[in-house]
Amino acid sequence: MKEEEKKNPYSDTVILPQTDFPMKAGLSTREPEQIKKWEEGKIFHRMKEKRKNDPQFVLHDGPPYANGNFHTGHALNKILKDMIVKSKAMSGFYTDMIPGWDCHGLPIEVQVLKNLGKKAKETGPEELRKLCRQYAEEFVVKQGQDLSRFLCFWEQGRIYKTMSPEFEAKIVEVFGSLFEKGYVYRGKKPVYWCIELATAHAEAEIEYHPHVSPSIYVKFPVQGKKGSYSLIWTTTPWTLPANLAISFNPRFSYSFYKTQEGESLLIADGLKEAVEKATGVKLEKSESVSLQELESMKFLHPFLDRESIPLFGEHVTLDAGTGAVHTAPGHGQDDYRVGLAAGLEPYSPVDDYGKYTDEFPMMKGTKVWDANPKIVELLKEKGYLLHYSEFEHSYPHSWRSKKPLIFRATPQWFFKIDTKELREKSLDAIDKVRWIPNWGISRIRSMVETRPDWCLSRQRNWGVPIPAFTCESCGETHLNPESVRFFTDLVRKRGIEIWYTEPAASLLPPGSKCEKCGSSSFKKGGDILDVWFDSGVSNFAVLSERSSEPPADLYLEGSDQHRGWFQSSLWPSMALRGIPPYKSVLTHGYVLDDQGRAMSKSLGNGIDPTKDIINVYGADILRLWVSSQDFRDDVRVGKDGLKTIADNYRKIRNTFRYLLGNLSGHTREQNLPIADLEEVDAYYLSKLADLAEELKSYYESYQFHQVYQKLLLFCTVSLSQDYFEMIRDRMYCDRRDSRSRRSSCTVLQMILETLCIYSAPILSFTSEEVWKENRKTDSVFLENFPNVSSWKNSELESKFIRTLEARESVHKALEMARQAGKLGKSLEGAVELAGSEIGELKNRFSPAELELIFTVSQVRFDSTDREVLAEHDDFGFRVRIVKPTEDECPRCWRRPAEPRQDGLCARCSEAIRI
Repeated sequence: MKEEEKKNPYSDTVILPQTDFPMKAGLSTREPEQIKKWEEGKIFHRMKEKRKNDPQFVLHDGPPYANGNFHTGHALNKILKDMIVKSKAMSGFYTDMIPGWDCHGLPIEVQVLKNLGKKAKETGPEELRKLCRQYAEEFVVKQGQDLSRFLCFWEQGRIYKTMSPEFEAKIVEVFGSLFEKGYVYRGKKPVYWCIELATAHAEAEIEYHPHVSPSIYVKFPVQGKKGSYSLIWTTTPWTLPANLAISFNPRFSYSFYKTQEGESLLIADGLKEAVEKATGVKLEKSESVSLQELESMKFLHPFLDRESIPLFGEHVTLDAGTGAVHTAPGHGQDDYRVGLAAGLEPYSPVDDYGKYTDEFPMMKGTKVWDANPKIVELLKEKGYLLHYSEFEHSYPHSWRSKKPLIFRATPQWFFKIDTKELREKSLDAIDKVRWIPNWGISRIRSMVETRPDWCLSRQRNWGVPIPAFTCESCGETHLNPESVRFFTDLVRKRGIEIWYTEPAASLLPPGSKCEKCGSSSFKKGGDILDVWFDSGVSNFAVLSERSSEPPADLYLEGSDQHRGWFQSSLWPSMALRGIPPYKSVLTHGYVLDDQGRAMSKSLGNGIDPTKDIINVYGADILRLWVSSQDFRDDVRVGKDGLKTIADNYRKIRNTFRYLLGNLSGHTREQNLPIADLEEVDAYYLSKLADLAEELKSYYESYQFHQVYQKLLLFCTVSLSQDYFEMIRDRMYCDRRDSRSRRSSCTVLQMILETLCIYSAPILSFTSEEVWKENRKTDSVFLENFPNVSSWKNSELESKFIRTLEARESVHKALEMARQAGKLGKSLEGAVELAGSEIGELKNRFSPAELELIFTVSQVRFDSTDREVLAEHDDFGFRVRIVKPTEDECPRCWRRPAEPRQDGLCARCSEAIRI
């Protein structure tokens, strides 16, 4: 209350905002109490039960790794999902949230080994798996606590973990179904290999970083043609020991070119100038070579007693190099493909840790990266190195070890992409999925079009074993549908550890024999399944088993999942069901700092969602920040931006506080019928209907940043700046039971409840707090978005357009008077209106109504000789602010042009009448 209000002798009759609704900060301490009440009251369960007969909306939660507390990127992801679940429920859908956790794989195993330190070498596989399970379980609990602290709804008993027995059994079952249908095979072919972790990697586990490689031009002698060489260019000298061929493009023309030293170099004609520029060697064409001549050539390895044969393929381009490509089928995808067609084996004389084996005795035990300079020196000694330089380029690295990867041929299990028209069917299905934003379809199509077979196997300890056996008599791999089904049943009953604790005979159906030699003696395989396969079959384990039949209505993850989870979920579903697992896919960008940089420990620019946001401001501020971002692009967060969000939150919260305060003492039974509302109240009720229609539409299209902007604008401008200002005098000074005040209270009640419900998916704590303060019972989340279309009054809105323009002109003139020092409160001024638009205004509103709308003491449509305080001409209105000659009413401070009764204006006299 202002000082002058306290001194007002009639203030006991003034209706002032009174409420116990807490307005101080303290969200960070009060929110946990509300979380506990939600859990004890089973609000999420009741929210679902209320809508169990409504149409279903299924959002399938992609599982994060259980290896650390949630960071801000997780907060963005989880809060977006929660806002969708809540808004869909309040839109009249039955919707659930079954959060999941990815519990197997390298992220957890590597962290456990790191925690063990020196003890890692002493820790056996069984103990390691036990520690991995404990570690994953620990962070499932911690991340679940983070999820609740973000004010997200979920139920403890309705989660999924990829390491639970039923989920592990489903993983094995789906693998078996894919094998039975011919989509899984075992073969030796090049895969991305991490020599630091000694395991294969899938494409989704690869990051690209700058890397400096040797750039060498190497001469391969042409057999039977002394002084002639095929010139190749490579940035991986270490792969030269595995060279078995040189590839050419059958569509290019090739020639021998003489050097100043008299040597003849075979290169593509289209790259002559590029080779000269790169090597500094001048070349002169001496002899064209036909395709038939190329096909008949043989080449000698530059430092091994071995021939290299000519091969042909479209992978050879004129983009760089010489047009003749060094081909090692064991160390490159294109090399493997052309080599396979020619019957070459995928030869790779490198072990799991990137060291040469005894197949290359010259450098046995040398790591490939260390071998690069040694091979360059060897080529130089033998006279086969034409040119050496260094070359910086983007190179694949392990997402886990952060070290460069190599391509290496090893026996692995693969998911066959090009069988039964799976790729073509998947591309057709992708076109029928709704991708948000729409560029997502181009991104995933390009990846699916070029996706090689999926390497399913890993050479690690912590994961679901591939239930394959090896015949101890003949070495044949033993795997069939019956053996997989038998093992699946065991896993479902006893858990995946049975693979490691039981002998092979116990894990196979009785009477199992090798299909090749008939032996019944087997040993267990050592490969586990790619962790992406675990999460990729989650729609089988979660949707089919616990929620609904696929496809889910929505998948929502980061934009990096086009090559990750969206694909690993797509392939098994298309292979076994013929449909994708999702109807719509929504992606969000990365969370960056306020300068647009990725967050990192080295930069010290990380924003922790709990420590830096929730503990300082509260989770509702974190949620409001999420809603404020157009998350389809990368989003930024910083301390200054969070302060702005907190300020805007206070504006919204103060709006709720005003509404609750002015409704103190008002009951719903006192509400007026809409038809009886005064026009200014009916107008803002109609504007509320417009807002509700917009908000519902934005929720449906997942444009939460628009919800945020519209809510904030309505609270700060339409309400606080305009409507609340217009009715302030009425709310303070009219009788509590007056029609005018009841009219405003009716609309304030409708505004409060509508804003509270529409804010709930975003400001979950604040909306619940307001709802309890207003309704005293139940939860706002048991409400639906109200249908307020009957509040819409287009005719009244049209009527008010010119009136609000006149109000703007009046307020500009009032501000001019204030700046000139001639006016304090707007009630100290009177308004005289003229101009071309005056007739329309005069016909629609009485002077008393305009005094309310303009927040002034008097409005006249003629001119007087009173003192002019300011003049303004705008929107077709000529406004004069003049000084009233009447005394101020000590109760309402207005100066109406009417007689006084006991010193009060007529309205105030009536208001205090007993």
